[in-house]
Order: sequence, then C-alpha cells, then structure tokens
Amino acid sequence: MKFQCSACGLRINAKHFKQMGLINPKLTSICDLCIQRGEAPENFANIAVKVFAQCLLFTFVGKDEDSDSPTFLIAKNDVRKRYEAFIQDYDGNELAQQQLSAHDFNQAVIDSETGQTDFVPSSEFTFAENLSKLGLNVDFKLNEVDYIDRERIRAKYHYRCQYCGRRGRSVDHKDPVSLSHNNDFDNLILSCTECNRIKSNMPYKLFVSLNNEIPEVNRKLVKYEDALATLKGEFEERRRELAAKMHLKGVVNDPELDQIRKQNKKLQDAIDSLESDYNDLRSLREQHFMTGWKLAQVNEKEDII
Repeated sequence: MKFQCSACGLRINAKHFKQMGLINPKLTSICDLCIQRGEAPENFANIAVKVFAQCLLFTFVGKDEDSDSPTFLIAKNDVRKRYEAFIQDYDGNELAQQQLSAHDFNQAVIDSETGQTDFVPSSEFTFAENLSKLGLNVDFKLNEVDYIDRERIRAKYHYRCQYCGRRGRSVDHKDPVSLSHNNDFDNLILSCTECNRIKSNMPYKLFVSLNNEIPEVNRKLVKYEDALATLKGEFEERRRELAAKMHLKGVVNDPELDQIRKQNKKLQDAIDSLESDYNDLRSLREQHFMTGWKLAQVNEKEDII
C-alpha cells in the first residue's frame, strides 16, 4: 500500500508514514524522509492518511484538510517517479538494507532532492549504480567460494542435489550469502540448477521444510531424469547408426533406412511425451515452493496494518 507525502509529493510505501506510539501506532501526514529533513507533520494535511488512521484506530499526526492545493518540494512529476522507483528498489532489497541504514539512505535522497548532490536517480542506471552516484556503497558480490572448494563440495555429495536427488553441480549456500555473508564450508551444499534457482534467498530451514512435504514428488523427478537420460542416449545412438548406414550405403532413402527413421520417430515422440510430463511436475513443484515462500513473507511482513 502507498500514500502520497503532502510535503515532497512522493507516492511511496505506507511504512514510510508509520511511527510507533505509546499505545497505538501513529500515521503521519508526511513521509519519514521529510520528517528527517526537518518538516513537521503537524503543518501538513493528508486526508487519505487521516481516514486510514481513523479506520485502524491509529493516531493521526497532521492538520485538518487544507483547501489550498499543495505545493510539493519535488514539483515535476517525472522527477518524483524517479525518486519513487529508487526508494522502492531500496525497500525491496534486503542486502542493501543490511549494509545501509534507512537514515543514511534517506539522507542521500534528501541531499539529492535539495540539490546538495548533483544527481537524480534514473532508470538508465542499475540500483547499484544509482547508489554509487549518490555516494552510497553496497557490496552485491558476496559469493567468494573458490574453484577448489566448489569441487570439494561436488565430490563430497557425489554430484547429487541434496534437495531433490537429481544430478547437480551448483554449490549452494544453505543460509543465503546475501543475508548471512557466510562462505564457510559448513554453509555449503550441492544442488541442481533448478533447486538453486528456486531456493534463491529463501531461508534454508523453510526450503528444507517445504521440500520435506513432497518426498514422493522428488523421487518421481529422479525417475523422470534417469528415464529421459536413458531414452535420449538410445535416440542418439540410433541417430548415429542411421548416419553411418547412410554413409556406407551412399543413399538417403531405402527400406532399411526408412524403417530406422520410423523407429526413431516413435522414440522421439515417447521422449517428448515423457519430457512434457516431467516439466509439468517440475512446474507444480516450483509453485509449491513459491507459494510457501510468499505465505512466509506475508506472515513476517511489517505491514501498515
């Protein structure tokens, strides 16, 4: 949920308007950036925030509705959108929040808004580049596992994904390196590319818990992978056999070659059908993890409500 700040005009996440009170939370008429800038919420009206605060039984900090049209600190709409996108990037980036306090981030935005820093965040640059141009540094490259350690992990787990059991070469951090900064050997495990991608920044305990709910699905995935590998190997052998016989015979078409082609076509159809079923199961499994992850995030999210 987003509110528009009555001072700067930015439309940003509602958490920027929320403060803790003695009993109930407070909602302010202006955002935390403007409060940090020195503006007083009591001097600004914000009917949307006021009504929302009343509905939630929160304290509203601001004045009654003002009939005058607001004059925003950031007058141009296109410039406001650039700041809004930049702030949204920070709000959704746990790695940046770990290394950069909200106060320091807000101050950099304030310095840009007031002209003390001669740069306005732009979609032409990455989030990291925008941070750097505002004098903020965040290390987004925390994966420092060297080649030797990666090979040790692969050998230790016999090139098998420790989540689903399929073949794997991806060295995964149990606790995501973006959150733990931990490249120790004990924090490393082997996974397949698919499990590594699905897990991403998901907490290790949550991923393992969700994975333990579907043991039969994982066993089926292994069987699918093994069966497909066998069938594809057989198909490639038959294809090479066909090419060799065409070379020896010196012809493209004859009854024996046509028969081999028909057999290969049937084998390819079987492979395609099996692969389709395999991909359907992989998709369902990924949805299982994504749904569990989203529900966990909702439960932990610090929302306006």
